[in-house]
Amino acid sequence: MEFCPKCGAMMLPNGDKFQCKCGYTKSLTEEDVNQYAVNEKVDAKENVIMKGEDINTLPTTKVTCPKCGNEKASWWLQQTRSADEAETRFLRCLKCKHTWREYD
Repeated sequence: MEFCPKCGAMMLPNGDKFQCKCGYTKSLTEEDVNQYAVNEKVDAKENVIMKGEDINTLPTTKVTCPKCGNEKASWWLQQTRSADEAETRFLRCLKCKHTWREYD
């Protein structure tokens, strides 16, 4: 992988040279040609994972949503107060997306 010395962006091969989006170019040497290979084909054994906003990757628990009454929600912990106090548990309803917090 080559990075542009002017702007720091990743340079991509373009014909017989590396080219950056800022316009900087670098000629490919014989060593570069042997070292770098661009493959646009995805093998069948490789998985492509698409992650959108509608995919829930958080752990879930059984708890009643105060807004819609659904009994399943995602949860996560976040330190919202000083370090010597307990973390705050946030919950988000899987049905209506309402978010609320619980304290220990």
